[in-house]
Amino acid sequence: MSKEIKTVRFRFSWFYMILVGVIIWMLFDQSAPAPREVNWDHVKQMFLKGDIKEITFVRNEFQGLVTLEPDAVKEYQEENNVTLPPASPHLTFLVSGSFDAEEQFGALNDSLTVRHMKPVRIEVEQRDNIWGGVFEWLLFPLLLLGLWFLMFRGMNQKMGGGSGGPGGVFNVGKAPGKLAEKDSMKVTFKDVAGLYGAKEEVMEIVDFLKNPAKYTALGGKIPKGALLVGPPGTGKTLLAKAVAGEANVPFFSISGSDFVEMFVGVGASRVRDLFRQAKEKAPCIVFIDEIDAVGRARGKNVGFSSNDERENTLNQLLTEMDGFGTNSGVICLAATNRADILDKALLRAGRFDRQIHVELPDLKEREEIFQVHLKGLKLEPDFDVEFLAKHTPGFSGADIANVCNEAALTAARRNKAAIDKQDFLDAVDRIIGGLERKDKIITPEEKRSIAHHEAGHATVSWLLPHANPLFKVTIVPRGQALGAAWYLPEERLLMTRDQMMDEMCALLGGRVAEEIVNGQPSTGAQNDLERLTQMAYGMVKYYGMSDKVGELSFYDSTGARGYDLTKPFSEKTAELIDQEVRGLVDQIHKKTRKILDDNREGFLRLAALLLEKEVIFADDLERIFGPRAGAAVSAESTAAPAENTAETPVHPAEDPDMTDSAAAPADEQE
Repeated sequence: MSKEIKTVRFRFSWFYMILVGVIIWMLFDQSAPAPREVNWDHVKQMFLKGDIKEITFVRNEFQGLVTLEPDAVKEYQEENNVTLPPASPHLTFLVSGSFDAEEQFGALNDSLTVRHMKPVRIEVEQRDNIWGGVFEWLLFPLLLLGLWFLMFRGMNQKMGGGSGGPGGVFNVGKAPGKLAEKDSMKVTFKDVAGLYGAKEEVMEIVDFLKNPAKYTALGGKIPKGALLVGPPGTGKTLLAKAVAGEANVPFFSISGSDFVEMFVGVGASRVRDLFRQAKEKAPCIVFIDEIDAVGRARGKNVGFSSNDERENTLNQLLTEMDGFGTNSGVICLAATNRADILDKALLRAGRFDRQIHVELPDLKEREEIFQVHLKGLKLEPDFDVEFLAKHTPGFSGADIANVCNEAALTAARRNKAAIDKQDFLDAVDRIIGGLERKDKIITPEEKRSIAHHEAGHATVSWLLPHANPLFKVTIVPRGQALGAAWYLPEERLLMTRDQMMDEMCALLGGRVAEEIVNGQPSTGAQNDLERLTQMAYGMVKYYGMSDKVGELSFYDSTGARGYDLTKPFSEKTAELIDQEVRGLVDQIHKKTRKILDDNREGFLRLAALLLEKEVIFADDLERIFGPRAGAAVSAESTAAPAENTAETPVHPAEDPDMTDSAAAPADEQE
């Protein structure tokens, strides 16, 4: 069996560390004592006493280096209470420029000869320390250069490469996008569940890349770009990867924020470099994720900054996609969930020829997405995937993946051998509403108020034919909510006036229930009233459902008004809109009050049952009120939650007397 040999590569950082260590050692080394500095008169006295063995005088430095006799070293240290170096020189002295070394030392040695003492050895020399001067002059610039190099080398690594690489400081204008060569992208359309309409459109792009002659023979031109538009988590990036995998062509991927840098002109340079590389690899695909980071409409940037680097980058992108040059064989895909803020020039035909809408999955698509994410999970036998798909309307692909992962964690937390249906239901509850907080302190009066509030929501929604079907009502605190009503909304594409009225009555049911039982409302209906107000103004201002305002809509779907602060209607019309909304809300309040008064006995029984069990289901409402109004609801269709109505407490700034424990539930629909 062969043993793997690991090689150690030399790193430049080691050299820098050693260099800095040597410099620090040279500057701060105090391991040995330095020679003691004395004056010339003191040296003369010691000279005449015979304590000096040798003197070396450096003429150009006007410095003398004194070496003492061994006995004199010990005596000097004891007398002066100092420590001298163990080796020569022991003492040093400085003299002026007029010092005549030959005359002075000659006279002292003559005095020693007269006394019959041994003369002192004298050496006079001239030192030229060229390298020391050079090092002294270059030390500081070298340190600055080293720090500069270390700093920019760290920036290079953060930008995606080492020194000299694609992200190097001298290549800052290079595009940092990632290139996936042919056959390296393993994602195909089989890995993308659902998204039928979007896949059909991008399949044509794949066919263009595989068989261009099929279309050009008839005079057609290959599309230059496609924009994937949709809510977050719907699979836009995954769809772009599948296009590259199916087409079997080089795939450049880059984020819109990668173009914008702190250096002026870098964004435009990176755009040019990206398309230069793409042309060399043509036919290929360029994918720009979150293009709204660089494609925001010009002239609408928030604030008053004078930096137009983003606009310069956008201008270069527009030129590269469709300018004087040609991009034959280069197809640009982009993804965003904010298409409304993109520049109109970017969206025109010839740049992004197609806008592919990637919407939230429907029932069948959710079932397919669940099948993909359940492959690696250990489920109980005969697990019903369709059950989960029916009770997760409005969930995106990312939400479904989160539900599957949370269900696995929940089952592991309970030490189960397999994941069952209840684990998935609890996972949905936790994701939408938050973690249960049974330890939250709630007074009996608050708990009673919460129960009547939720019972009011449940009663009104059950007795109105067009309200969302109710699944479960709970007064167990979850997240920031003290209670919740869970609905199973129908996946409608259109809503009539009667349907909106019933939904608004269901929203107001909790508030009216508190008025009936307590004689006054609480702060818990804040979120209900907020959504009620939005729907009421929407009916009057946007949907033309007011007789007095008429068939008018003041909604700006194009965003053409931008940041225009003026209203698109007169003050008189604004007053009329307010009056119509007020009348509509009063009408809804009276209707809701009548429903609860007519069914007061059942409403109070439901609240008492909720106080007793804390969680009740649609079956409990059916036993009290009979079958739901409008249509028969099967047991299967009311078997799981689909929508959390998590309550939001009033902000302390809005109600100073409000506390967390005093917050009442407010149903919030997705």
